[in-house]
Amino acid sequence: MANIDHLTKISSQVRRDILRMVTAAASGHPGGSLSSTDILTALFTEVMDHDPKTWTRDAKGQDAFILSAGHLSPVYYSVLARSGYFPIQDLASFRQYGSKLQGHPSTEHRLNGIFQPSGSLGQGLSVGAGIALSKKMDGDDHCVYVLCGDGESEEGQIWEAAMFAPHHSLDNLIAMTDWNGQQIDGPISTITGIENLSEKWSAFGWNVIVAEGHDFESILQAFDLAKAAKGSGKPTMILFRTEMGHGVDFMAGTNEWHGKAPSKELCEKALAQLEETLGDY
Repeated sequence: MANIDHLTKISSQVRRDILRMVTAAASGHPGGSLSSTDILTALFTEVMDHDPKTWTRDAKGQDAFILSAGHLSPVYYSVLARSGYFPIQDLASFRQYGSKLQGHPSTEHRLNGIFQPSGSLGQGLSVGAGIALSKKMDGDDHCVYVLCGDGESEEGQIWEAAMFAPHHSLDNLIAMTDWNGQQIDGPISTITGIENLSEKWSAFGWNVIVAEGHDFESILQAFDLAKAAKGSGKPTMILFRTEMGHGVDFMAGTNEWHGKAPSKELCEKALAQLEETLGDY
Protein backbone atom coordinates (compact mmCIF):
# COMPACT_ATOMS: atom_id res chain seq x y z
CA MET A 1 0.00 0.00 0.00
CA ALA A 2 1.27 3.47 -0.89
CA ASN A 3 2.66 5.66 1.86
CA ILE A 4 0.83 8.96 1.30
CA ASP A 5 3.00 10.77 3.83
CA HIS A 6 6.12 9.64 1.93
CA LEU A 7 4.68 10.85 -1.38
CA THR A 8 3.79 14.18 0.23
CA LYS A 9 7.36 14.61 1.41
CA ILE A 10 8.79 13.80 -2.00
CA SER A 11 6.44 16.24 -3.74
CA SER A 12 7.39 19.02 -1.33
CA GLN A 13 11.05 18.48 -2.12
CA VAL A 14 10.37 18.32 -5.86
CA ARG A 15 8.58 21.67 -5.65
CA ARG A 16 11.60 23.11 -3.86
CA ASP A 17 13.83 21.75 -6.62
CA ILE A 18 11.66 23.36 -9.29
CA LEU A 19 11.76 26.77 -7.66
CA ARG A 20 15.49 26.72 -7.02
CA MET A 21 16.25 25.52 -10.56
CA VAL A 22 14.27 28.20 -12.39
CA THR A 23 15.44 30.93 -10.02
CA ALA A 24 19.11 30.05 -10.47
CA ALA A 25 18.68 29.91 -14.25
CA ALA A 26 16.53 33.08 -14.26
CA SER A 27 14.29 31.28 -16.76
CA GLY A 28 11.99 28.29 -16.99
CA HIS A 29 8.40 27.25 -16.44
CA PRO A 30 7.46 26.89 -12.77
CA GLY A 31 3.64 27.16 -13.05
CA GLY A 32 2.85 23.94 -14.88
CA SER A 33 5.75 22.14 -13.26
CA LEU A 34 4.20 22.84 -9.85
CA SER A 35 0.73 21.78 -11.00
CA SER A 36 1.97 18.41 -12.29
CA THR A 37 4.36 17.65 -9.41
CA ASP A 38 2.02 15.34 -7.49
CA ILE A 39 1.12 13.40 -10.65
CA LEU A 40 4.73 12.66 -11.60
CA THR A 41 5.76 12.01 -8.00
CA ALA A 42 3.13 9.29 -7.73
CA LEU A 43 3.88 7.94 -11.20
CA PHE A 44 7.64 7.48 -10.71
CA THR A 45 7.45 6.47 -7.03
CA GLU A 46 4.49 4.09 -6.93
CA VAL A 47 3.08 3.36 -10.38
CA MET A 48 5.68 2.77 -13.08
CA ASP A 49 7.73 -0.38 -13.46
CA HIS A 50 11.11 1.20 -14.13
CA ASP A 51 14.72 0.86 -13.01
CA PRO A 52 17.29 3.61 -13.61
CA LYS A 53 20.10 1.06 -13.32
CA THR A 54 18.90 -0.91 -16.34
CA TRP A 55 17.18 1.91 -18.27
CA THR A 56 17.78 2.04 -22.02
CA ARG A 57 16.25 4.34 -24.60
CA ASP A 58 14.68 1.45 -26.51
CA ALA A 59 12.18 1.14 -23.60
CA LYS A 60 12.29 -2.64 -23.64
CA GLY A 61 11.31 -4.51 -20.50
CA GLN A 62 10.17 -1.42 -18.59
CA ASP A 63 7.36 1.10 -18.57
CA ALA A 64 8.13 4.27 -20.49
CA PHE A 65 7.26 7.90 -19.78
CA ILE A 66 7.08 10.69 -22.36
CA LEU A 67 6.78 14.34 -21.36
CA SER A 68 4.81 15.82 -24.23
CA ALA A 69 4.56 19.28 -22.64
CA GLY A 70 8.33 19.69 -22.78
CA HIS A 71 8.47 23.06 -21.08
CA LEU A 72 7.62 21.24 -17.82
CA SER A 73 11.20 19.98 -17.76
CA PRO A 74 11.93 21.27 -14.21
CA VAL A 75 9.53 18.77 -12.62
CA TYR A 76 10.70 16.03 -14.99
CA TYR A 77 14.37 16.53 -14.14
CA SER A 78 13.68 16.70 -10.41
CA VAL A 79 11.63 13.49 -10.40
CA LEU A 80 14.25 11.70 -12.52
CA ALA A 81 17.06 12.79 -10.20
CA ARG A 82 15.08 11.91 -7.07
CA SER A 83 14.41 8.47 -8.65
CA GLY A 84 18.12 7.84 -9.21
CA TYR A 85 18.55 8.45 -12.94
CA PHE A 86 21.36 10.96 -12.42
CA PRO A 87 22.98 12.77 -9.47
CA ILE A 88 20.71 15.22 -7.68
CA GLN A 89 23.53 17.79 -7.75
CA ASP A 90 23.15 17.96 -11.55
CA LEU A 91 19.91 19.90 -11.04
CA ALA A 92 22.10 22.94 -10.36
CA SER A 93 23.11 22.94 -14.05
CA PHE A 94 19.53 23.49 -15.30
CA ARG A 95 19.48 25.65 -18.45
CA GLN A 96 23.22 26.33 -18.23
CA TYR A 97 25.31 26.36 -21.41
CA GLY A 98 26.39 22.82 -22.32
CA SER A 99 24.31 21.21 -19.58
CA LYS A 100 22.48 17.94 -20.10
CA LEU A 101 19.50 19.60 -18.43
CA GLN A 102 18.35 21.90 -21.22
CA GLY A 103 15.20 24.03 -21.04
CA HIS A 104 13.36 21.32 -22.93
CA PRO A 105 14.33 17.64 -22.62
CA SER A 106 17.00 16.68 -25.13
CA THR A 107 18.55 13.39 -26.17
CA GLU A 108 21.70 15.07 -27.51
CA HIS A 109 23.60 14.47 -24.25
CA ARG A 110 22.12 11.00 -23.65
CA LEU A 111 20.58 11.92 -20.31
CA ASN A 112 19.20 8.80 -18.63
CA GLY A 113 15.41 8.73 -18.44
CA ILE A 114 14.81 10.86 -21.54
CA PHE A 115 13.28 8.89 -24.42
CA GLN A 116 12.75 11.75 -26.83
CA PRO A 117 13.41 15.48 -27.14
CA SER A 118 10.29 17.53 -26.55
CA GLY A 119 9.63 21.20 -26.90
CA SER A 120 7.38 21.61 -29.90
CA LEU A 121 4.03 20.98 -28.28
CA GLY A 122 1.63 18.28 -29.39
CA GLN A 123 4.13 15.64 -30.49
CA GLY A 124 4.60 13.51 -27.39
CA LEU A 125 1.34 11.61 -27.61
CA SER A 126 2.26 10.44 -31.11
CA VAL A 127 5.63 9.24 -29.83
CA GLY A 128 3.97 7.48 -26.92
CA ALA A 129 1.54 5.78 -29.27
CA GLY A 130 4.42 4.61 -31.42
CA ILE A 131 6.24 3.13 -28.43
CA ALA A 132 3.02 1.48 -27.25
CA LEU A 133 2.50 -0.07 -30.68
CA SER A 134 6.08 -1.35 -30.78
CA LYS A 135 5.62 -2.94 -27.35
CA LYS A 136 2.50 -4.68 -28.62
CA MET A 137 4.40 -5.97 -31.66
CA ASP A 138 7.33 -7.14 -29.49
CA GLY A 139 5.12 -8.90 -26.95
CA ASP A 140 6.28 -6.51 -24.20
CA ASP A 141 3.47 -6.22 -21.66
CA HIS A 142 4.67 -2.91 -20.17
CA CYS A 143 2.80 0.40 -20.35
CA VAL A 144 3.61 3.75 -21.89
CA TYR A 145 2.68 6.92 -20.01
CA VAL A 146 2.42 10.38 -21.60
CA LEU A 147 1.85 13.72 -19.86
CA CYS A 148 0.11 16.40 -21.93
CA GLY A 149 -1.01 19.90 -21.05
CA ASP A 150 -4.51 21.25 -21.56
CA GLY A 151 -3.16 24.24 -23.49
CA GLU A 152 -1.08 21.80 -25.53
CA SER A 153 -4.29 19.96 -26.36
CA GLU A 154 -5.14 22.76 -28.75
CA GLU A 155 -2.52 21.27 -31.09
CA GLY A 156 -3.89 19.25 -33.99
CA GLN A 157 -1.35 16.46 -33.73
CA ILE A 158 -2.75 15.57 -30.30
CA TRP A 159 -6.02 14.65 -32.01
CA GLU A 160 -4.28 12.72 -34.79
CA ALA A 161 -2.73 10.57 -32.06
CA ALA A 162 -6.12 10.42 -30.37
CA MET A 163 -7.50 8.71 -33.50
CA PHE A 164 -4.45 6.50 -34.06
CA ALA A 165 -4.31 4.92 -30.59
CA PRO A 166 -7.80 3.38 -30.39
CA HIS A 167 -7.60 2.36 -34.06
CA HIS A 168 -4.62 0.19 -33.12
CA SER A 169 -6.15 -0.95 -29.81
CA LEU A 170 -3.33 0.53 -27.75
CA ASP A 171 -4.69 -0.34 -24.32
CA ASN A 172 -1.10 -0.22 -23.01
CA LEU A 173 -1.06 3.56 -23.58
CA ILE A 174 -1.99 5.68 -20.56
CA ALA A 175 -2.06 9.40 -21.26
CA MET A 176 -2.55 12.15 -18.70
CA THR A 177 -3.58 15.77 -18.98
CA ASP A 178 -2.46 18.39 -16.49
CA TRP A 179 -5.86 20.09 -16.53
CA ASN A 180 -5.05 23.38 -14.80
CA GLY A 181 -7.09 25.64 -17.08
CA GLN A 182 -4.19 28.00 -17.81
CA GLN A 183 -1.71 28.61 -20.61
CA ILE A 184 0.88 31.27 -21.34
CA ASP A 185 -1.61 33.79 -22.78
CA GLY A 186 -4.29 33.36 -20.14
CA PRO A 187 -7.10 31.01 -19.14
CA ILE A 188 -7.69 28.18 -21.63
CA SER A 189 -11.34 29.20 -21.95
CA THR A 190 -10.37 32.60 -23.38
CA ILE A 191 -7.90 31.25 -25.98
CA THR A 192 -9.61 28.46 -27.91
CA GLY A 193 -12.03 27.06 -25.37
CA ILE A 194 -11.40 23.32 -25.61
CA GLU A 195 -14.48 22.87 -23.39
CA ASN A 196 -15.26 19.43 -21.97
CA LEU A 197 -12.15 17.29 -22.42
CA SER A 198 -13.85 14.24 -20.95
CA GLU A 199 -16.49 14.23 -23.67
CA LYS A 200 -13.89 14.85 -26.37
CA TRP A 201 -11.63 11.96 -25.39
CA SER A 202 -14.60 9.64 -24.95
CA ALA A 203 -15.81 10.56 -28.43
CA PHE A 204 -12.41 9.62 -29.83
CA GLY A 205 -12.77 6.13 -28.36
CA TRP A 206 -10.65 6.45 -25.23
CA ASN A 207 -11.30 5.17 -21.74
CA VAL A 208 -11.55 8.41 -19.71
CA ILE A 209 -10.86 8.87 -16.00
CA VAL A 210 -11.22 12.20 -14.18
CA ALA A 211 -9.20 12.58 -10.98
CA GLU A 212 -7.91 15.19 -8.53
CA GLY A 213 -4.29 15.95 -9.36
CA HIS A 214 -3.32 17.14 -5.88
CA ASP A 215 -4.87 14.26 -3.93
CA PHE A 216 -2.59 11.24 -3.85
CA GLU A 217 -5.38 8.81 -3.09
CA SER A 218 -7.30 10.05 -6.13
CA ILE A 219 -4.15 9.99 -8.29
CA LEU A 220 -3.25 6.42 -7.34
CA GLN A 221 -6.82 5.20 -7.76
CA ALA A 222 -6.86 6.71 -11.27
CA PHE A 223 -3.67 4.89 -12.21
CA ASP A 224 -5.05 1.63 -10.81
CA LEU A 225 -8.17 2.01 -12.95
CA ALA A 226 -6.07 2.85 -16.00
CA LYS A 227 -3.89 -0.23 -15.62
CA ALA A 228 -6.98 -2.38 -15.02
CA ALA A 229 -8.26 -1.26 -18.44
CA LYS A 230 -5.47 -3.16 -20.21
CA GLY A 231 -7.10 -5.79 -22.33
CA SER A 232 -10.05 -3.54 -23.17
CA GLY A 233 -8.59 -2.58 -26.55
CA LYS A 234 -8.90 1.12 -25.60
CA PRO A 235 -6.18 3.58 -24.56
CA THR A 236 -6.79 5.56 -21.40
CA MET A 237 -6.75 9.31 -20.79
CA ILE A 238 -6.58 10.47 -17.17
CA LEU A 239 -7.73 14.07 -16.81
CA PHE A 240 -6.10 15.38 -13.65
CA ARG A 241 -7.79 18.50 -12.29
CA THR A 242 -4.95 20.67 -11.05
CA GLU A 243 -4.04 24.24 -10.12
CA MET A 244 -1.22 26.04 -11.90
CA GLY A 245 1.47 27.04 -9.42
CA HIS A 246 0.05 24.75 -6.73
CA GLY A 247 1.92 24.86 -3.44
CA VAL A 248 2.98 28.51 -3.58
CA ASP A 249 0.34 31.04 -2.61
CA PHE A 250 1.37 33.87 -4.95
CA MET A 251 1.79 31.53 -7.93
CA ALA A 252 -1.38 29.48 -7.51
CA GLY A 253 -4.26 29.69 -9.99
CA THR A 254 -2.75 32.20 -12.40
CA ASN A 255 -0.90 32.01 -15.72
CA GLU A 256 1.48 34.76 -14.58
CA TRP A 257 4.12 32.18 -13.63
CA HIS A 258 3.66 29.93 -16.64
CA GLY A 259 7.08 30.84 -18.03
CA LYS A 260 8.62 33.31 -15.60
CA ALA A 261 11.25 32.72 -12.93
CA PRO A 262 10.84 34.36 -9.52
CA SER A 263 13.43 36.71 -8.09
CA LYS A 264 15.71 35.39 -5.35
CA GLU A 265 13.57 37.18 -2.79
CA LEU A 266 10.33 35.68 -4.09
CA CYS A 267 11.98 32.28 -4.32
CA GLU A 268 12.84 32.45 -0.63
CA LYS A 269 9.25 33.44 0.12
CA ALA A 270 8.02 30.43 -1.87
CA LEU A 271 10.50 28.02 -0.28
CA ALA A 272 9.33 29.10 3.15
CA GLN A 273 5.96 27.54 2.26
CA LEU A 274 7.47 24.16 1.34
CA GLU A 275 9.13 21.76 3.73
CA GLU A 276 12.64 20.57 2.93
CA THR A 277 12.18 16.84 3.35
CA LEU A 278 14.91 15.02 1.38
CA GLY A 279 17.63 17.66 1.37
CA ASP A 280 18.19 20.41 -1.19
CA TYR A 281 20.83 19.81 -3.84
